[in-house]
Amino acid sequence: MSSSEMPRRRTRLRRDGQQWAFDRFVSETGRVFHFQQKGRGRIPEAVKMHAQISKHVGSNAERVEKLAKAEEDAGHTLTALEFYFEAANAFGQAQHPVFSLNDEKLYLNEAMLRCYDGVRRTAPYTIEHLHIPWNDTKVSGYLHLADVEGPAPLIFFIPGCDMTKEMVPHPLYNFATQRGMHIFVFDGPGQGESNVRGIKLTETNYEAAASTALTHLLSRPEIEAGRVGMYSLSFGSYWGARFAATDGRIGAAALVWASICDKYYLFEEESPRYKQLFAFLTQARSEEELDEFRNSMDLDDLLPQIACPTLVTVGQYDPRSPVEEVYELVDAMTAPTELWVYEDQHHNVNLRQNYGFQWHGDHHSTTMDWLADRLNGAPLAQPGATKWLAPRGLSPNDPQVPRKRHWFEQ
Repeated sequence: MSSSEMPRRRTRLRRDGQQWAFDRFVSETGRVFHFQQKGRGRIPEAVKMHAQISKHVGSNAERVEKLAKAEEDAGHTLTALEFYFEAANAFGQAQHPVFSLNDEKLYLNEAMLRCYDGVRRTAPYTIEHLHIPWNDTKVSGYLHLADVEGPAPLIFFIPGCDMTKEMVPHPLYNFATQRGMHIFVFDGPGQGESNVRGIKLTETNYEAAASTALTHLLSRPEIEAGRVGMYSLSFGSYWGARFAATDGRIGAAALVWASICDKYYLFEEESPRYKQLFAFLTQARSEEELDEFRNSMDLDDLLPQIACPTLVTVGQYDPRSPVEEVYELVDAMTAPTELWVYEDQHHNVNLRQNYGFQWHGDHHSTTMDWLADRLNGAPLAQPGATKWLAPRGLSPNDPQVPRKRHWFEQ
Protein backbone atom coordinates (compact mmCIF):
# COMPACT_ATOMS: atom_id res chain seq x y z
CA MET A 1 0.00 0.00 0.00
CA SER A 2 1.50 3.35 -0.99
CA SER A 3 1.29 6.43 1.21
CA SER A 4 -1.27 7.96 -1.18
CA GLU A 5 -3.57 4.95 -0.74
CA MET A 6 -3.53 4.96 3.06
CA PRO A 7 -6.58 6.32 4.88
CA ARG A 8 -6.21 9.89 6.13
CA ARG A 9 -8.71 9.47 8.97
CA ARG A 10 -8.04 7.59 12.18
CA THR A 11 -9.84 4.41 13.16
CA ARG A 12 -12.26 5.17 16.03
CA LEU A 13 -11.38 3.34 19.26
CA ARG A 14 -13.10 2.89 22.60
CA ARG A 15 -10.09 4.46 24.28
CA ASP A 16 -10.70 7.70 22.37
CA GLY A 17 -13.40 8.32 24.98
CA GLN A 18 -10.59 8.89 27.48
CA GLN A 19 -9.18 11.77 25.41
CA TRP A 20 -10.34 14.45 27.87
CA ALA A 21 -8.43 12.78 30.71
CA PHE A 22 -5.46 12.05 28.45
CA ASP A 23 -5.28 15.73 27.44
CA ARG A 24 -5.30 16.75 31.09
CA PHE A 25 -2.33 14.45 31.81
CA VAL A 26 -0.50 15.87 28.77
CA SER A 27 -1.07 19.42 30.00
CA GLU A 28 -0.13 18.75 33.63
CA THR A 29 2.82 16.36 33.20
CA GLY A 30 4.31 17.28 29.83
CA ARG A 31 4.19 13.61 28.88
CA VAL A 32 2.05 11.38 26.68
CA PHE A 33 3.17 8.14 28.35
CA HIS A 34 5.49 6.96 31.15
CA PHE A 35 3.62 9.12 33.64
CA GLN A 36 5.46 7.42 36.51
CA GLN A 37 8.67 9.34 35.85
CA LYS A 38 9.63 12.20 38.12
CA GLY A 39 9.67 15.78 36.91
CA ARG A 40 7.92 17.38 33.98
CA GLY A 41 8.35 15.87 30.52
CA ARG A 42 9.78 17.65 27.50
CA ILE A 43 6.50 18.82 25.95
CA PRO A 44 6.32 22.65 26.06
CA GLU A 45 4.02 24.12 28.70
CA ALA A 46 2.05 25.87 25.95
CA VAL A 47 0.72 22.42 24.98
CA LYS A 48 -2.59 21.86 26.77
CA MET A 49 -3.83 18.91 24.73
CA HIS A 50 -2.39 16.10 22.61
CA ALA A 51 -3.44 17.74 19.33
CA GLN A 52 -1.11 20.70 20.00
CA ILE A 53 2.07 18.67 20.32
CA SER A 54 3.03 18.50 16.65
CA LYS A 55 2.68 22.27 16.15
CA HIS A 56 4.50 23.45 19.26
CA VAL A 57 7.30 20.86 19.25
CA GLY A 58 7.67 21.28 15.48
CA SER A 59 7.86 25.08 15.75
CA ASN A 60 10.62 24.78 18.32
CA ALA A 61 12.46 22.39 16.02
CA GLU A 62 12.32 24.99 13.24
CA ARG A 63 13.97 27.52 15.55
CA VAL A 64 16.74 25.08 16.53
CA GLU A 65 17.37 24.18 12.89
CA LYS A 66 18.03 27.88 12.17
CA LEU A 67 20.57 27.92 14.99
CA ALA A 68 22.26 24.87 13.49
CA LYS A 69 22.48 26.43 10.02
CA ALA A 70 23.98 29.65 11.39
CA GLU A 71 26.61 27.76 13.37
CA GLU A 72 27.48 25.55 10.41
CA ASP A 73 27.85 28.59 8.16
CA ALA A 74 30.14 30.13 10.79
CA GLY A 75 32.35 27.04 10.70
CA HIS A 76 31.39 25.89 14.21
CA THR A 77 30.95 22.28 13.28
CA LEU A 78 30.52 20.68 16.69
CA THR A 79 28.04 23.29 17.85
CA ALA A 80 26.11 22.85 14.61
CA LEU A 81 26.06 19.10 15.16
CA GLU A 82 24.48 19.48 18.58
CA PHE A 83 21.77 21.78 17.24
CA TYR A 84 21.08 19.58 14.20
CA PHE A 85 20.74 16.53 16.43
CA GLU A 86 18.35 18.35 18.77
CA ALA A 87 16.29 19.61 15.82
CA ALA A 88 16.08 16.17 14.21
CA ASN A 89 14.91 14.69 17.52
CA ALA A 90 12.31 17.42 17.97
CA PHE A 91 10.95 17.03 14.45
CA GLY A 92 10.77 13.28 15.09
CA GLN A 93 8.83 13.82 18.31
CA ALA A 94 6.56 16.30 16.55
CA GLN A 95 5.61 13.94 13.73
CA HIS A 96 4.94 10.99 16.01
CA PRO A 97 1.54 12.13 17.39
CA VAL A 98 0.15 12.62 13.87
CA PHE A 99 -1.69 9.37 13.15
CA SER A 100 -2.35 9.88 9.44
CA LEU A 101 -0.15 10.51 6.42
CA ASN A 102 -1.29 14.08 5.97
CA ASP A 103 0.69 17.11 4.86
CA GLU A 104 1.75 17.95 8.41
CA LYS A 105 3.27 14.52 9.06
CA LEU A 106 5.07 14.49 5.72
CA TYR A 107 6.45 18.00 6.33
CA LEU A 108 7.74 17.09 9.80
CA ASN A 109 9.27 13.83 8.59
CA GLU A 110 11.06 15.58 5.71
CA ALA A 111 12.39 18.20 8.15
CA MET A 112 13.65 15.44 10.47
CA LEU A 113 15.56 13.80 7.62
CA ARG A 114 16.93 17.17 6.48
CA CYS A 115 18.26 17.97 9.96
CA TYR A 116 19.79 14.54 10.28
CA ASP A 117 21.61 15.15 7.01
CA GLY A 118 23.14 18.07 8.92
CA VAL A 119 24.14 15.65 11.68
CA ARG A 120 25.79 13.38 9.13
CA ARG A 121 27.70 16.30 7.56
CA THR A 122 29.09 17.46 10.90
CA ALA A 123 29.59 14.14 12.70
CA PRO A 124 33.16 13.15 13.66
CA TYR A 125 32.81 9.78 11.88
CA THR A 126 30.91 8.37 8.88
CA ILE A 127 27.15 7.85 9.10
CA GLU A 128 25.61 6.29 5.97
CA HIS A 129 21.91 6.56 5.14
CA LEU A 130 21.06 3.12 3.72
CA HIS A 131 17.96 2.23 1.69
CA ILE A 132 17.59 -1.55 1.34
CA PRO A 133 15.23 -3.13 -1.22
CA TRP A 134 12.56 -5.29 0.40
CA ASN A 135 9.17 -6.60 -0.76
CA ASP A 136 8.74 -4.20 -3.70
CA THR A 137 9.60 -1.26 -1.45
CA LYS A 138 12.59 -0.43 0.74
CA VAL A 139 13.51 -0.11 4.40
CA SER A 140 16.08 2.32 5.74
CA GLY A 141 18.58 2.83 8.50
CA TYR A 142 21.74 4.66 9.49
CA LEU A 143 25.02 2.79 9.61
CA HIS A 144 27.42 4.42 12.07
CA LEU A 145 30.92 3.21 11.19
CA ALA A 146 33.50 2.91 13.94
CA ASP A 147 36.96 4.29 13.19
CA VAL A 148 38.75 0.92 13.32
CA GLU A 149 41.08 -1.10 11.14
CA GLY A 150 39.59 -4.12 9.39
CA PRO A 151 36.25 -5.83 9.96
CA ALA A 152 34.57 -5.14 13.30
CA PRO A 153 31.48 -6.38 15.17
CA LEU A 154 28.07 -4.98 14.29
CA ILE A 155 25.30 -3.93 16.66
CA PHE A 156 21.87 -4.06 15.02
CA PHE A 157 19.79 -1.55 16.99
CA ILE A 158 15.97 -1.69 17.03
CA PRO A 159 14.46 1.45 18.62
CA GLY A 160 11.05 1.67 20.26
CA CYS A 161 7.67 2.18 18.59
CA ASP A 162 7.69 5.90 19.51
CA MET A 163 11.21 6.42 18.19
CA THR A 164 12.94 6.80 14.85
CA LYS A 165 16.47 5.99 13.76
CA GLU A 166 17.43 9.68 14.14
CA MET A 167 17.01 9.72 17.93
CA VAL A 168 19.76 7.39 19.18
CA PRO A 169 22.76 7.35 19.43
CA HIS A 170 24.15 10.84 19.79
CA PRO A 171 27.24 11.01 17.51
CA LEU A 172 29.29 12.64 20.28
CA TYR A 173 28.32 9.88 22.71
CA ASN A 174 28.03 6.81 20.53
CA PHE A 175 28.00 3.85 22.91
CA ALA A 176 28.86 1.35 20.14
CA THR A 177 31.50 3.06 17.99
CA GLN A 178 33.36 4.16 21.12
CA ARG A 179 33.71 0.45 21.92
CA GLY A 180 35.03 -0.37 18.44
CA MET A 181 31.72 -1.70 17.09
CA HIS A 182 29.68 -0.47 14.15
CA ILE A 183 26.00 0.19 14.82
CA PHE A 184 23.07 0.07 12.42
CA VAL A 185 19.90 1.86 13.58
CA PHE A 186 16.82 0.51 11.82
CA ASP A 187 13.53 2.04 10.72
CA GLY A 188 11.58 -1.19 10.33
CA PRO A 189 7.85 -1.51 9.63
CA GLY A 190 6.12 0.70 12.18
CA GLN A 191 8.93 3.25 12.41
CA GLY A 192 10.02 6.46 10.68
CA GLU A 193 10.60 6.17 6.95
CA SER A 194 8.69 2.89 6.76
CA ASN A 195 5.59 4.68 8.02
CA VAL A 196 5.71 7.48 5.46
CA ARG A 197 6.22 4.90 2.70
CA GLY A 198 2.92 3.34 3.68
CA ILE A 199 4.43 0.05 4.85
CA LYS A 200 1.73 -1.63 6.91
CA LEU A 201 2.90 -3.36 10.09
CA THR A 202 1.95 -7.05 10.08
CA GLU A 203 2.47 -9.86 12.55
CA THR A 204 5.72 -11.08 10.96
CA ASN A 205 7.06 -8.45 8.57
CA TYR A 206 9.32 -6.63 11.05
CA GLU A 207 11.67 -9.58 11.48
CA ALA A 208 11.51 -10.32 7.74
CA ALA A 209 12.61 -6.77 6.94
CA ALA A 210 15.32 -6.88 9.63
CA SER A 211 16.75 -10.11 8.23
CA THR A 212 16.89 -8.59 4.75
CA ALA A 213 18.69 -5.57 6.15
CA LEU A 214 21.16 -7.80 8.00
CA THR A 215 21.91 -9.74 4.81
CA HIS A 216 22.77 -6.45 3.11
CA LEU A 217 24.96 -5.34 6.01
CA LEU A 218 26.89 -8.61 6.15
CA SER A 219 27.91 -8.17 2.52
CA ARG A 220 29.99 -5.15 3.53
CA PRO A 221 33.72 -5.61 4.17
CA GLU A 222 33.67 -3.43 7.30
CA ILE A 223 31.49 -5.89 9.19
CA GLU A 224 32.69 -9.11 10.81
CA ALA A 225 30.00 -11.61 9.91
CA GLY A 226 30.42 -13.89 12.91
CA ARG A 227 30.03 -11.11 15.49
CA VAL A 228 26.58 -9.55 15.27
CA GLY A 229 24.83 -8.30 18.37
CA MET A 230 21.21 -7.21 18.50
CA TYR A 231 20.20 -4.35 20.82
CA SER A 232 16.47 -3.71 21.09
CA LEU A 233 14.90 -1.06 23.29
CA SER A 234 11.42 -0.64 24.77
CA PHE A 235 8.75 -1.88 22.34
CA GLY A 236 11.67 -2.59 20.01
CA SER A 237 12.44 -5.50 22.35
CA TYR A 238 9.26 -7.19 21.11
CA TRP A 239 10.46 -6.91 17.51
CA GLY A 240 13.98 -7.78 18.66
CA ALA A 241 12.79 -11.00 20.29
CA ARG A 242 11.07 -12.00 17.05
CA PHE A 243 14.22 -11.14 15.07
CA ALA A 244 16.56 -13.09 17.37
CA ALA A 245 14.19 -16.09 17.37
CA THR A 246 14.00 -16.29 13.57
CA ASP A 247 17.51 -15.31 12.46
CA GLY A 248 20.37 -17.56 13.57
CA ARG A 249 23.01 -15.02 12.59
CA ILE A 250 22.48 -13.04 15.80
CA GLY A 251 25.35 -13.88 18.16
CA ALA A 252 24.05 -12.09 21.26
CA ALA A 253 20.79 -10.29 21.99
CA ALA A 254 19.61 -7.63 24.43
CA LEU A 255 15.94 -6.99 25.19
CA VAL A 256 16.14 -3.76 27.20
CA TRP A 257 13.12 -2.22 28.99
CA ALA A 258 11.55 -5.48 27.88
CA SER A 259 8.12 -5.24 26.27
CA ILE A 260 7.65 -8.96 25.79
CA CYS A 261 4.44 -9.52 27.78
CA ASP A 262 0.80 -9.76 26.72
CA LYS A 263 0.03 -6.62 24.72
CA TYR A 264 -3.26 -6.20 26.58
CA TYR A 265 -1.37 -4.15 29.18
CA LEU A 266 0.09 -1.78 26.57
CA PHE A 267 -3.10 -1.39 24.54
CA GLU A 268 -5.71 -1.27 27.31
CA GLU A 269 -4.05 -0.25 30.60
CA GLU A 270 -1.20 2.05 29.52
CA SER A 271 -1.59 5.50 27.93
CA PRO A 272 -4.28 5.68 25.18
CA ARG A 273 -1.48 6.83 22.90
CA TYR A 274 -0.32 3.26 22.23
CA LYS A 275 -3.57 1.83 20.94
CA GLN A 276 -4.11 4.93 18.82
CA LEU A 277 -0.58 4.54 17.45
CA PHE A 278 -0.97 0.88 16.54
CA ALA A 279 -4.27 1.54 14.80
CA PHE A 280 -2.20 3.79 12.50
CA LEU A 281 0.77 1.43 12.14
CA THR A 282 -1.35 -1.62 11.28
CA GLN A 283 -3.91 0.39 9.28
CA ALA A 284 -6.61 -1.59 11.07
CA ARG A 285 -10.04 -0.74 9.67
CA SER A 286 -11.83 -1.39 12.95
CA GLU A 287 -11.14 -1.88 16.62
CA GLU A 288 -12.06 -5.55 16.29
CA GLU A 289 -9.37 -5.97 13.63
CA LEU A 290 -6.83 -4.22 15.85
CA ASP A 291 -7.75 -6.39 18.84
CA GLU A 292 -7.31 -9.49 16.71
CA PHE A 293 -3.85 -8.25 15.75
CA ARG A 294 -3.03 -7.60 19.43
CA ASN A 295 -4.09 -11.12 20.36
CA SER A 296 -1.64 -12.56 17.81
CA MET A 297 1.36 -10.77 19.37
CA ASP A 298 2.32 -13.17 22.14
CA LEU A 299 5.90 -14.47 22.25
CA ASP A 300 5.31 -17.70 24.17
CA ASP A 301 6.35 -19.91 21.24
CA LEU A 302 9.09 -17.66 19.87
CA LEU A 303 11.17 -16.85 22.96
CA PRO A 304 12.26 -20.51 23.43
CA GLN A 305 13.55 -20.43 19.84
CA ILE A 306 16.20 -17.82 20.62
CA ALA A 307 19.53 -19.65 20.58
CA CYS A 308 22.06 -16.91 21.39
CA PRO A 309 22.95 -15.53 24.82
CA THR A 310 20.27 -13.01 25.78
CA LEU A 311 20.04 -10.15 28.26
CA VAL A 312 16.59 -9.07 29.46
CA THR A 313 16.05 -5.96 31.60
CA VAL A 314 12.82 -4.73 33.19
CA GLY A 315 11.56 -2.36 35.84
CA GLN A 316 9.92 -4.04 38.83
CA TYR A 317 6.74 -2.04 38.24
CA ASP A 318 6.77 -1.53 34.48
CA PRO A 319 3.03 -1.17 33.73
CA ARG A 320 3.37 -2.83 30.33
CA SER A 321 5.49 -5.73 31.63
CA PRO A 322 4.22 -7.29 34.89
CA VAL A 323 7.33 -8.76 36.43
CA GLU A 324 5.77 -12.13 37.28
CA GLU A 325 4.86 -12.59 33.62
CA VAL A 326 8.40 -11.62 32.63
CA TYR A 327 9.70 -14.33 34.96
CA GLU A 328 7.50 -16.94 33.29
CA LEU A 329 8.62 -15.93 29.81
CA VAL A 330 12.33 -15.81 30.71
CA ASP A 331 12.13 -19.18 32.46
CA ALA A 332 10.74 -20.69 29.26
CA MET A 333 13.78 -19.56 27.27
CA THR A 334 16.38 -22.20 26.45
CA ALA A 335 19.26 -19.88 25.51
CA PRO A 336 21.79 -18.75 28.15
CA THR A 337 19.89 -15.82 29.65
CA GLU A 338 20.48 -13.12 32.23
CA LEU A 339 17.69 -10.98 33.72
CA TRP A 340 18.15 -7.60 35.39
CA VAL A 341 15.25 -6.34 37.52
CA TYR A 342 15.43 -2.67 38.53
CA GLU A 343 13.74 -2.39 41.92
CA ASP A 344 11.00 0.25 42.27
CA GLN A 345 11.54 1.48 38.70
CA HIS A 346 9.02 1.50 35.90
CA HIS A 347 9.75 1.53 32.16
CA ASN A 348 12.73 3.82 31.47
CA VAL A 349 15.16 2.08 33.82
CA ASN A 350 18.67 3.24 34.62
CA LEU A 351 21.14 2.54 37.41
CA ARG A 352 21.28 6.24 38.26
CA GLN A 353 17.51 6.64 37.73
CA ASN A 354 18.41 9.55 35.48
CA TYR A 355 15.58 10.15 33.06
CA GLY A 356 17.36 12.80 31.01
CA PHE A 357 18.34 12.47 27.39
CA GLN A 358 18.09 8.87 26.23
CA TRP A 359 21.47 8.97 24.55
CA HIS A 360 23.06 9.57 27.96
CA GLY A 361 21.27 6.80 29.85
CA ASP A 362 23.55 4.26 31.51
CA HIS A 363 21.38 1.44 30.12
CA HIS A 364 23.10 2.02 26.77
CA SER A 365 26.57 1.64 28.27
CA THR A 366 25.86 -1.42 30.41
CA THR A 367 24.08 -3.14 27.52
CA MET A 368 26.92 -2.44 25.10
CA ASP A 369 29.43 -3.87 27.57
CA TRP A 370 27.29 -6.99 28.00
CA LEU A 371 26.97 -7.47 24.24
CA ALA A 372 30.68 -6.82 23.64
CA ASP A 373 31.60 -9.40 26.27
CA ARG A 374 29.41 -12.02 24.59
CA LEU A 375 30.68 -11.19 21.08
CA ASN A 376 34.24 -11.45 22.43
CA GLY A 377 33.52 -14.97 23.61
CA ALA A 378 32.99 -14.45 27.34
CA PRO A 379 30.32 -16.89 28.59
CA LEU A 380 27.68 -15.99 31.13
CA ALA A 381 28.98 -16.74 34.61
CA GLN A 382 25.53 -17.76 35.84
CA PRO A 383 23.09 -18.56 33.02
CA GLY A 384 19.54 -18.10 34.24
CA ALA A 385 20.49 -15.65 36.98
CA THR A 386 18.21 -12.79 37.98
CA LYS A 387 20.11 -9.77 39.27
CA TRP A 388 18.19 -7.44 41.58
CA LEU A 389 19.29 -3.84 41.01
CA ALA A 390 18.16 -1.76 43.96
CA PRO A 391 17.96 2.05 44.02
CA ARG A 392 21.36 3.35 45.11
CA GLY A 393 22.44 -0.29 44.91
CA LEU A 394 25.11 -2.26 43.10
CA SER A 395 26.16 -2.64 39.48
CA PRO A 396 24.97 -5.76 37.67
CA ASN A 397 28.68 -6.57 37.33
CA ASP A 398 29.38 -6.35 41.06
CA PRO A 399 29.91 -9.88 42.48
CA GLN A 400 27.81 -8.87 45.49
CA VAL A 401 24.71 -7.85 43.52
CA PRO A 402 21.71 -9.78 44.93
CA ARG A 403 20.39 -12.77 43.00
CA LYS A 404 16.68 -12.77 43.75
CA ARG A 405 13.27 -12.05 42.27
CA HIS A 406 11.24 -10.50 45.08
CA TRP A 407 11.85 -7.66 47.50
CA PHE A 408 11.11 -9.86 50.53
CA GLU A 409 13.77 -12.47 49.71
CA GLN A 410 16.93 -12.27 51.83
